[in-house]
Amino acid sequence: MDSVLGSNSLEEPIQPPGRSLLPGLPDDIALSILSRIPRKYHHNLKCVSKRWKDLLSSEEWYSCREKNHLAETWIYALCRDKSERVSCYVLDLNSSKRCWKRMKSLPTCSFKRKGMGFEAMGKKLYLLGGCSWSEDATDEVYCYDTSKNSWIKVAPLSSARCYFACEVLNEKLYAIGGLCSNSGDPQSWDVYDPCSNTWESHLDKNIQNEIESSIVMDGKIYVRLHSSVDSQAYAMVYEPSSGMWQRSDSEMVSGWRGPAVIVDETLYVLDQSSGTRLMMWSNEDKEWLPVGRFSALLTRPPCQLVAVGRRIVVVGKGLSSVIFDVSNGRTMEGVMVSSSIPRLDSDIDVLACKCITI
Repeated sequence: MDSVLGSNSLEEPIQPPGRSLLPGLPDDIALSILSRIPRKYHHNLKCVSKRWKDLLSSEEWYSCREKNHLAETWIYALCRDKSERVSCYVLDLNSSKRCWKRMKSLPTCSFKRKGMGFEAMGKKLYLLGGCSWSEDATDEVYCYDTSKNSWIKVAPLSSARCYFACEVLNEKLYAIGGLCSNSGDPQSWDVYDPCSNTWESHLDKNIQNEIESSIVMDGKIYVRLHSSVDSQAYAMVYEPSSGMWQRSDSEMVSGWRGPAVIVDETLYVLDQSSGTRLMMWSNEDKEWLPVGRFSALLTRPPCQLVAVGRRIVVVGKGLSSVIFDVSNGRTMEGVMVSSSIPRLDSDIDVLACKCITI
């Protein structure tokens, strides 16, 4: 009897030493505990063991943080300094001491390029194309994995291009129009599938190279163009169900003068023609409505916008930043009530801003 009771067939399986996430605790409880550690310490956690490193790069980790409302949003700003050198800064919105920090890593070949695409998709940032005085438009694409804190080179664009529109729609990356190399066609757009790491090229005569800005709204891509013939602004709209581009001359286009974001399916634009004034497009009334203006002491145009939940973050020269909560929007004598983040002691220009939540 003793030999039967003592046999391994009736004992609980013994976990190999060092395999548990936290000694003495089931892995599900350990995961629940570890996932509550703020994102800024995740790099330190990866240094504990290979098991922890693999865990923090897994879908299980991100699903747990999302399910328990622990995901944190960081903003990434692509900038250019006085020496024309490109850099990237990051802002932790959840930190009690909010401040911009420079990312140490960036593909060195991108330091002097202009007209690059900068986009966020999932947990990754993409740096695309670009050109310089000594370099024609390039087709190079680099991907930054925030979970691994590293850049890798991925499949190149179908057409080398710079100063083009870049948007994400239905988990695919679009590179639209712009200036292409001699072998490229400016009336084209490329679509990137991250699952297969491949680009698919398309042509459409409605695509032009004078692209000023773009936005994804109502499941469609809107690209704002400027006609060199009649100096009129208009927009092209891409409908994914038909794969076609069509021209739009609606009232929405006439007031789309500046960086734009979508918050709760509503379009907001920062008008910088005189100070910084936030405008909202009323789809019901088909007109632009003024929300309010930001204090000239806090914003330093030219600015870029990024939406984080119901908040709009305005990032200007020197990374001067203002955070405006749309749900609690108030004004005092026409000036919007907002919080701010001190700017850096430099005059770097902000080229684009994106956010990633993990």
